[in-house]
Amino acid sequence: MIDRWLTISGIAVLAFAWCGPMPGLVAASFAAHMTLHMTVVGIGIPLLAAGIGPSVADRGRLRSQVALPITVSILDLVVVWGWHAPALHHASRTLPWALAAEQISFALVSLLVWLIALASTTETRRSAALAGAMALFFTSMHMTLLGALLGLAPRTVYGEHLHQAGGLPALVDQQLGGVIMLGIGGVIYLAGGLVLMARVLQRRTAA
Repeated sequence: MIDRWLTISGIAVLAFAWCGPMPGLVAASFAAHMTLHMTVVGIGIPLLAAGIGPSVADRGRLRSQVALPITVSILDLVVVWGWHAPALHHASRTLPWALAAEQISFALVSLLVWLIALASTTETRRSAALAGAMALFFTSMHMTLLGALLGLAPRTVYGEHLHQAGGLPALVDQQLGGVIMLGIGGVIYLAGGLVLMARVLQRRTAA
């Protein structure tokens, strides 16, 4: 059964992220680009996944197996780190079609991660929680690592944008973006994993 309000809330956040002012700020600011990214994968997609997760679980479309969360987590890592490689990052900040492709790929892989975490039935809740925690912890680790690398870098990684840092020095803009990834992405995924592990431990104690 779909939770209507969570689903609507998730769609509303995604609509604001993609149709609001943030896409227009991407070319001039790495921090704005990262804020857009984190709004999508750290707020909008988790709400949407929480809303449609029960319906997905009831249809048995995502099985809580070890291979699935590992595969999806690695796919998420490849997509996120790939789009932050200098060439693809430059394309996403200068070409509208590249930004659209980036955002769609971010949303799809993030949705898979969160559905694995949140799509469960009463019978599969414990195994699903374990699989989901695994996926969220791994995603939190690679987001934290990327955010730290960008935030602590002694020089700008994206030199082609030195002349358009949104009013901030380019290095400060990049460091702010790294902090945003750490503070929103890393923390939200870590918190989600901890909540799922607490659910597993509670059920084990009850048993």
